[in-house]
Amino acid sequence: MKTLSTEVAVIGAGTAGLSAYRAARLAGKRAVLIESGHYGTTCARVGCMPSKLLIAAAEAAHALSAAPAFGVHPQGVRIDGEAVMARVRSERDRFVGFVLEGMEHIPEEDRLLGHARFLDANRLQVGEHTVVQADSVVIATGSRAKVPDDWKKAGPRVIISDAVFDWTTLPDSVAVVGSGVIGLELGQALHRLGVRVSIFARGSSVAQLSDPAVRDSAARALGLELDLRFGVTIASVEKEGEQLLLRSSDAKGEHSERFSYVLSAIGRAPNVDNLGLEHTGLALDKDGVPIYDKHTMQCGGSAIFIAGDADDERPLLPEAADQGKIAGDNAARYPQVTPGLRRTPLTVAFCEPQIATLGASYKELCASHAGRFVFGQVSFENQGRSRVMLQNHGMLRVYGELGSGRFLGAELAGPRAEHLAHLLAWACQARLTVDQMLDMPFYHPVVEEGVRTALRDLAHQLVHQENRPECPDCTPGV
Repeated sequence: MKTLSTEVAVIGAGTAGLSAYRAARLAGKRAVLIESGHYGTTCARVGCMPSKLLIAAAEAAHALSAAPAFGVHPQGVRIDGEAVMARVRSERDRFVGFVLEGMEHIPEEDRLLGHARFLDANRLQVGEHTVVQADSVVIATGSRAKVPDDWKKAGPRVIISDAVFDWTTLPDSVAVVGSGVIGLELGQALHRLGVRVSIFARGSSVAQLSDPAVRDSAARALGLELDLRFGVTIASVEKEGEQLLLRSSDAKGEHSERFSYVLSAIGRAPNVDNLGLEHTGLALDKDGVPIYDKHTMQCGGSAIFIAGDADDERPLLPEAADQGKIAGDNAARYPQVTPGLRRTPLTVAFCEPQIATLGASYKELCASHAGRFVFGQVSFENQGRSRVMLQNHGMLRVYGELGSGRFLGAELAGPRAEHLAHLLAWACQARLTVDQMLDMPFYHPVVEEGVRTALRDLAHQLVHQENRPECPDCTPGV
């Protein structure tokens, strides 16, 4: 076994790890990048990019099915499952290729392959071949999808989202367990591509929404299209020939159904349980994640930093990149640790209607600003441009701080939410007041006029310190 000395060791070569490595090198430090699996980020291989490829195909199919409502009647529509998945895999491989090309620019001596475990706070054993002595360490080991052990016994047709993107064709049926972002995105996409899909949820959650009014509006809109079942307990998943027998129970009783696949989308677990953290002296939370400062990414007062999905905070690519940069920079400058830029939280689910949250959530404000915030709202059901597009589903709620009038955040389900959310997130990060936001230009007819309606309602509430469900704006652009 050889010994290697470095100033910064980064465990994990995903988005957070690559960002940390580059930050450490930019700070002038020697750094090594340790990876136990394949190079190529989660986003490129099995996350944001291949899922959006599948969703794009589903949107094309849905546009044809929705066309008759506009008086347009397409003929001879056929979904070629093999062609759909061939494009998904081909473009996925292209995106992964870009990541691999980037890896080639990292000096070979800075790359180590093998599983890393802490021997102590400054020493790592990599595989059976190298001990790395490091002045500081960045943990960027990512996360993995959760699958209950009992389900695994049913065999390879119990899958996680990763497996979908290796399919060579589309299956007949899929049971999706979980109504989070992944479950809704993939479940709706497969449904629109002709797969029989049922989505099972233990509770009433819808993606990342915490505002009950927005959540209920989203659930109603999704339920118009999808077999979306809330309040369901999965009793068992068993292999039955070439299918899976899924037994479940809800308020109506017990049910047994057969599916080609069961997709587990019940959450993700940080990959920190096999790192030897017990040898570091770090304080850990109930899930075994080191307790860290969210502004510096430092674990306690140690020379160990954490970033990306491994810290179990916000499992999103932009967050992983930002956290990695902060962690790598501080690891390089240790013990001179400084806060880095943590941007306004922004999350988007690419189902239809799209779902987005930004800034402080309703749940967070109920804890941090109880009695000190109010909301404004708008329904997209009668919003002008939304009706024109026949995408008039969902609701937007915006939150403001009593006294200061500052815009605090929003939750929404509706058309073009990915764009509306960016607009609002920028305003939130700029710490604009609601009045300042209303001074901005709004064109007509655009979906953004719905944002103006919600902001006008919020401005009224900030003055009167009370919430009314009706929107006071009845202009044509409502």
